[in-house]
Amino acid sequence: MGSCLSSGETRRRRSIPPGGSNRRRRKSSSKRRSCSSSFDNTGGEDEPLLHRIPGRMFLNGSTDHASLFSQQGKKGPNQDAMIVWENFGSMADTVFCGVFDGHGPYGHVIAKRVRDLLPLKLGSHLESSYVSCEEVLKEISLNTADRKTSESLVHISANGESRVYNKDQDMVQTLLTSIVKAYRFMDKELKMQVDVDCFCSGTTAVTMVKQGQHLVVGNIGDSRAVLGTRNKENKLVPFQLTEDLKPDVPAEAARIKRCRGRIFALRDEPGVARLWLPNHNSPGLAMARAFGDFCLKDFGLISVPDVSYRRLTEKDEFVVLATDGIWDVLTNEEVVEIVAKAPTRCTAGRALVEAAVRNWRWKFPTSKVDDCAVVCLFLDSKPDKLSTASFSVDKHISNGLSEPDTASTSTPGSGTESPELNGVDRIVNLHMHVPTKE
Repeated sequence: MGSCLSSGETRRRRSIPPGGSNRRRRKSSSKRRSCSSSFDNTGGEDEPLLHRIPGRMFLNGSTDHASLFSQQGKKGPNQDAMIVWENFGSMADTVFCGVFDGHGPYGHVIAKRVRDLLPLKLGSHLESSYVSCEEVLKEISLNTADRKTSESLVHISANGESRVYNKDQDMVQTLLTSIVKAYRFMDKELKMQVDVDCFCSGTTAVTMVKQGQHLVVGNIGDSRAVLGTRNKENKLVPFQLTEDLKPDVPAEAARIKRCRGRIFALRDEPGVARLWLPNHNSPGLAMARAFGDFCLKDFGLISVPDVSYRRLTEKDEFVVLATDGIWDVLTNEEVVEIVAKAPTRCTAGRALVEAAVRNWRWKFPTSKVDDCAVVCLFLDSKPDKLSTASFSVDKHISNGLSEPDTASTSTPGSGTESPELNGVDRIVNLHMHVPTKE
């Protein structure tokens, strides 16, 4: 339940003993990247300007397609942050969503900083990628004006040879690689920060880009994304889009052990595996991936996101992104049921948080209620309409990462993987369904 053991010993932790990574962060020089991207104009002074961008929401509220709600727990300042950015990158039918769960003495600052900067970095990478792609297509289209094209396919003629270029596959590959790049650069920037100490503080992140029928999710830490979808019986069921990346997940544990990190649970929390330095019982991080926490980056903690893709269909109704304050006390089935039963879309986020707070007091009466943050994104185009499908618990897909009859482990356009995806442990095509035209 607790992400990091930050009990008043943070001053002692700052001076990591021999065997720990005691590098001093280099002070950031006044060098700035000379990039002309419209996404790069941000900083401390420009923060009010950033918060006035149309379609960008980060406080409690709602739109026709999204509901956001966060509530401070009883452990201190609210370290959770959230964002919904509609028309992301000035692209129609494109939405960026994310939730971030900070930990450590400066976790609340880091979570908000990642909330503000990560989408800008992602947008900058997408902008440059799409511009170069559009230039190529524009040049090629001069020779293909008389060819038949479909919504997703473009016929290309180059050097006298013809081939089929799939715009959808290229766009998905661009989204996947851009998310990996953005996460990498975000962590590098945190390391260079001079106004916030990220040595023993950090944040989780689960982010999602929906572009048309394409859904790409990036995840580090133990926040979670769950899809509400209909099964073959037309009943609403949960499908988990991300895996909770905790230290005792086998693949994560293997990496941590290779890097000399230690994993064990405390006596009073036998079910919570934590990541520790090789020679000292600190800091005790309850996740295997995170932004920041540079004291552990040499010992198995990474910030490379777990990336997944799903092609949406008419059966998919909404996605819930939430921090572990929700998932520690509510199951995937309960979350989907609460959202489906909310009287209106604008109340769905609040209903989830209120249910979680009640369950915290009931399940853990001696524990302090954790911070909660929720983003509900509704996928149909009918405002303020919730599902009328009956709710059902489908044990086959409630907690796993596979879906009956539809799962695949291939990435769209995976014939040649981008080098940017090297080091990504798992890229899953959660659902590749291409509707046929009758």
